[in-house]
Amino acid sequence: MNLILFDTAVRNHLLPFTHTRPVADIRCGILTMRERWELYLQRASSTVSVPVLQAAFPVHYNETDNLYINAAVFATPVLGIVISNLRPGQALVQDETIIAIYTDAVLDYEALNAASLKDYEPVLCSEPFKQLKQVWDIFNLNDYAIRSDFAILTYQKESQPIPAHVTLIGEAKNVFIEEGAIVSACILNAQTGPVYIAKEAEIMEGCMLRGPLALSTHAVVKMGAKIYGATTIGAGSKVGGEISNVVFFDNSNKGHDGFVGNAVIGEWCNLGADTNASNLKNNYDEVSIWSEAEGAMIKTGLQFCGLLMGDHSKCGINTMFNTGTVVGVSSNIYGGDFPDKYVPSFSWGGKNDMTTYRFDKALDTANRMMARRGKTLSDAEIAVLQHIFDHKENYIKQ
Repeated sequence: MNLILFDTAVRNHLLPFTHTRPVADIRCGILTMRERWELYLQRASSTVSVPVLQAAFPVHYNETDNLYINAAVFATPVLGIVISNLRPGQALVQDETIIAIYTDAVLDYEALNAASLKDYEPVLCSEPFKQLKQVWDIFNLNDYAIRSDFAILTYQKESQPIPAHVTLIGEAKNVFIEEGAIVSACILNAQTGPVYIAKEAEIMEGCMLRGPLALSTHAVVKMGAKIYGATTIGAGSKVGGEISNVVFFDNSNKGHDGFVGNAVIGEWCNLGADTNASNLKNNYDEVSIWSEAEGAMIKTGLQFCGLLMGDHSKCGINTMFNTGTVVGVSSNIYGGDFPDKYVPSFSWGGKNDMTTYRFDKALDTANRMMARRGKTLSDAEIAVLQHIFDHKENYIKQ
């Protein structure tokens, strides 16, 4: 089987993070959605997404056996077995959701999203599963995802010893340390959930960490940090201060004091010292956020919802964000007042002097930050950013 993960219209409700990546490459839990499917099915994958992303995330088809899987669905052992047993011409479905299609047909984004079950033999799925439907699901399902990923990643594997200078609360079996990780004197509370520390990750001295917690490769937790689960620190990200139920994608920094909770921080972001983002309204009411898909404020059904910041966005020292603030891609925010609850992509400034971030300047900033990790924007990635810049007004209610 040739494994292809496909986006559906759900991607529009996962903006701003799907401006720059397919759903498959969203991190939730220890793994990304792609890594989880590849692990369960033991094969590499490619992606079908909207045309603007396809050059940056190319798809590879076979002439005879293409297995298309809905990237918003969380892989499970049972789903992996059922999907592996599909026959050509069959589609695995549950209610209104197409989970997988096995066919020799070459299907693009439009074809997959227009797929009719009349074209396939339906196989009804009775196994319960979870899926990303709204942008806040990324942090809201992180507890579930870390626990399930921990179980599969540590199965029949042996952790490195927990150093004697670490204070452990809970059972050692709920902590897994990969070879090469550096764990200085800290407190690990594994009673509240598992703690996974990947290779080359580092926990500096004086940190207080509560599971569920996932530190990816080369992630760094700086001295004295206080982290509550369920939190994921993506590969290469560096964090400090106080954090609660946050998903950091790769290569982002919150290196100093300040609070962020019930939040998602995209890739290549930087939060200035003492940045604080509210996650609870003063009247304890339900949080509403700006939906780029609907061009309007929508209710989340949550009492706790913080900052949702797209890739390449930055904020200066002492920045304050209101509850449920959405920041687009490549924005640079500063100033002493709260910015609006929706900051469009390629914005520059503060609440009272917000203007457009020049595209060339935004690219310069992105490349300078990426150079610190030995990387640079590819032509395909620049084309994606150019598309976002050219169409940013489409995500603002007129």
